[in-house]
Amino acid sequence: MKYYIIAGEASGDLHASNLMKSLLKKDPTADFRFWGGDLMAAAAQNSPVKHYKELAFMGFLEVAKNLNTILRNIRFCKEDIKKYRPDVLILVDYPGFNLRIAEFAKNLGIRVVYYISPQLWAWKEGRVETVKKHVDDMLVILPFEKEFYARHEVDAHFVGHPLLDAISGLPEPDGNKFREEHDLNDKEIIALLPGSREQEVSKMLNLMLSVRPDFPDYQLVIAGAPGLSESFYEQFTDKDVHFVSNKTYDLLRCSAAALVTSGTATLETALLNVPEVVCYRGSRISYEIGKRLIKNIKYISLVNLIMDREVVTELIQNELNTENMTRELSAILSGPRRANMLKDYSLLREKLGGSGASDCAASIIVK
Repeated sequence: MKYYIIAGEASGDLHASNLMKSLLKKDPTADFRFWGGDLMAAAAQNSPVKHYKELAFMGFLEVAKNLNTILRNIRFCKEDIKKYRPDVLILVDYPGFNLRIAEFAKNLGIRVVYYISPQLWAWKEGRVETVKKHVDDMLVILPFEKEFYARHEVDAHFVGHPLLDAISGLPEPDGNKFREEHDLNDKEIIALLPGSREQEVSKMLNLMLSVRPDFPDYQLVIAGAPGLSESFYEQFTDKDVHFVSNKTYDLLRCSAAALVTSGTATLETALLNVPEVVCYRGSRISYEIGKRLIKNIKYISLVNLIMDREVVTELIQNELNTENMTRELSAILSGPRRANMLKDYSLLREKLGGSGASDCAASIIVK
């Protein structure tokens, strides 16, 4: 069969690539055309129609400034789908773009599958009507999402969380080898995960690095995003601050704790059993707009949302400052807060079920 897949961000690239591998196992003649990144390209042994680096715009202001580019991409995508005529269109999160494409494809008679639901339970709940009309199969990865869709008379499939696929079966890390390969010293590591977009990373790293004087017995190591060049990070590194490229999982598994920008990485960090502090600061305008639009959710991190209670501390906007980061990091580096967080991580994994999300999703799609 012919599959057209659209992922607009780094996390979507990861999950879509694993889905493609599972699709190939069940449909060895699968032909892929896709928007995504390097991981999808490796799975398909082909280049993306467009790389997600051309698509990722963060915040209301950035979207507004790049609106013409976004609309151009939508028009191009529609024409490309018409030419390719896939058997199925698979949309991976990225709702502002993908929901428009869903309507277009459905009107062409193409079967539409949505893998990894947009966070409609947090905001723009009215978009559920678009899902009802134009999506044939909604495959969700968070247990409460199935219940959310059921309330709106959508029979969504809970397939499990694909991050469990991504981390299951990883070999035990060799800490000494990792340190040697990346020129790290013997001090314990605090990992810094500042996000994946240049604008976001610059802002978050300057904040995260402000804790350095308070932790002289630790080394700070930045996890580089796959879409950003190593040269970009040079402005933040020196003899006491190190950088690791495309080795985030290895870095986390060798770390004592982490400062993590809100997003998929908060869940990855928890599933890899690393105590963390969740950090977020957007532009004032974007934050104020978002605060008014986002309803009925108490937390911003996936860890707390899934557990429906505060497992990891969230430092948001003005609360994200040196004093608070230092206090919260100190609390999870040792002592009862650390022990309790690690216990909660075990419960989190139970809630998400076992591995196999990619295979389950692929089975539904091929069927």
